[in-house]
Amino acid sequence: MDWCHYRFRSLWTLAASPAAVYDVLQRADDYPHWWPQVREVIRIDDTTGTVRIRSVLPYDLGFTAREIRRDPAAGVLEIAMTGDMDGWARWTLTADGTGTLARYHQEVDVTKPLLRRLAVPGRPVFRANHALMMRAGRRGLLTYLAAHGQAV
Repeated sequence: MDWCHYRFRSLWTLAASPAAVYDVLQRADDYPHWWPQVREVIRIDDTTGTVRIRSVLPYDLGFTAREIRRDPAAGVLEIAMTGDMDGWARWTLTADGTGTLARYHQEVDVTKPLLRRLAVPGRPVFRANHALMMRAGRRGLLTYLAAHGQAV
């Protein structure tokens, strides 16, 4: 087992249409406005930017995100990541009644030296840190959607 390789999956039930959710998720520059752990997004060009995240644990992760798929009809947004994490992340949105099921899949290899050194003992803590970040992201997105009149 590669202790520095992670697969994450999250499922968010959201009280907003897939189109409204997609519209917010496709604007990565705005993530810091509603997702507290996304500290900074700096656009490089139309499909690439740098991202800095920090959850509960006292370390930042930085990476370059490059869009590899933007498909509103299929409800898919996907990026490739390089930096403190190398891999990919994907949102897949589907209708769920009047709301949306937002599936988040991420597969990465951690390259940050400190996290690699702590890979074995830290793995459960790193996974919990990610789970807390995802919960806060869901809450932030719901609040953002409601504040912008997009919740159902």
